[in-house]
Amino acid sequence: MKVIVGLGNPGREYERTRHNVGWWVVDHLANAWNLGGWKKDANASVAAGTVHGTRVRLVKPLTYMNLSGEAVRTYARRPFFSVASDLLVVVDEVAFPAGRYRFREKGSAGGHNGLKSIERHLGTQEYGRLRIGVGPPDGYERATTLTDYVLGPLGKADTAAVRALLPELTEAIELWLKEGMKRTMNRYTGKAADAGD
Repeated sequence: MKVIVGLGNPGREYERTRHNVGWWVVDHLANAWNLGGWKKDANASVAAGTVHGTRVRLVKPLTYMNLSGEAVRTYARRPFFSVASDLLVVVDEVAFPAGRYRFREKGSAGGHNGLKSIERHLGTQEYGRLRIGVGPPDGYERATTLTDYVLGPLGKADTAAVRALLPELTEAIELWLKEGMKRTMNRYTGKAADAGD
């Protein structure tokens, strides 16, 4: 079974915030793959089914961002589940502008509290992650704290840039399901949306 975790915060007040783009992605996947409705499972909302012959579970932690690892650790304890190859965490990334993304098979939390929580609960940095840009354009000076920034709503143009990525990200994640992270990283570099790259 493959588990795809979209990080975010529960509650209507957070739906359009930068911190919730992980939820946007897994919501899109649930629709694209016709996985049916979301159901509460302990401290998460889940949708499950089969995609191209692979059992898949989409997970939206309901614990708030700083405690995301609590919703993930139960999967790490399952027989035959490999955190390194069967887990993909989808997360916002302020270091990338909207419209960019990056797949990685391991790495540090990079200051992201949701990834810090997952790392703490799993005891490893070796799990797949998809970082989606929500950062400002080059030269932009944030007048707010980082917390206020990520909990603020994406503007119309940035929302459109993120949503435009969803079909490509669906294709990329389907490749991850079939062929793993190395192949996905090589084929989907996250630069297609930037004409200047």
